[in-house]
Amino acid sequence: MTDDTIGVDISKDHLDAYRMSDGASRRFANDSAGHTAFVKWLDDAGLRIVYEPTGPYHRAFERRLAEAGFALVKVNPRQARRFAEATGRLAKTDRLDAAMLAHMGALLDLEARPVRSPVLNDLKDLSMARAALVKNRTAVKNRAKNLTLPILKRHNGEQLRQIERQLAAIEVEIRKLIKADPDLANRFDILVSIPGVSAITAFALIIDMPELGTLENTQAASLAGLAPVARQSGKWTGRAFIRGGRANVRQALYMPALVAMRFNPDFKAKYDQLKAAGKASKVAITAIMRRLLVLANALLRDQRKWAP
Repeated sequence: MTDDTIGVDISKDHLDAYRMSDGASRRFANDSAGHTAFVKWLDDAGLRIVYEPTGPYHRAFERRLAEAGFALVKVNPRQARRFAEATGRLAKTDRLDAAMLAHMGALLDLEARPVRSPVLNDLKDLSMARAALVKNRTAVKNRAKNLTLPILKRHNGEQLRQIERQLAAIEVEIRKLIKADPDLANRFDILVSIPGVSAITAFALIIDMPELGTLENTQAASLAGLAPVARQSGKWTGRAFIRGGRANVRQALYMPALVAMRFNPDFKAKYDQLKAAGKASKVAITAIMRRLLVLANALLRDQRKWAP
């Protein structure tokens, strides 16, 4: 239970804080001394702290508050902006954003969640670096199709080989960090036991959905953006579709779903059933992705590997 809500707008140099109970606001430096001063200003562990993620700028602040035992709520910046617009507040300053976050946390009664561990933060950085390299590799391969000069072909080939080396090094480092943590290593072994789930897919599920195994099936599907969104008004009923959620998780599950619907009898039967019912291929594949995620959630929850 929280007695009060504090909104914090985080920038590179400053923390702008707003307290709901008395409307007090204050600015702190975003460094170790500033974090200590902020904790002293709060002077109560029964508080809910609401903030937006800001890349590397929020991590030290987040870790300091987690160690002090505060309830932390990290909100999606797009949702926070829409909340501000819904309340008619179009102006945007650091101080106003802090007040808006406090009101959002209090009115919506946002639930606090455990913060990422340092190893998960490191894994997330590696995952983002890997994604950037994959994007660069695709661009280099596409560029190779239009090159005619020998020197440009040679340079392009050298760049591609360098990217491949960097990708391999990052994947080795990700695997090393996971294997060094007993809990993550166990999660990895469970995930790769599922037919069609490769090490890369397991990496994505571990890094981008650390809550997996602690959720209800519907929560897991919704969090990944794989739960159809109903559209109904009066007598009109529109076509449900998926939206929002964690795109990285959906991308990681796409190829395993294609493998599962071909080689796993249960998933193949479900896919054939959906197609026979007139569902589009993309809709059927999305359903297989959702079932695959639910299976992973169940196995992690029960702490057991997949078995036929």
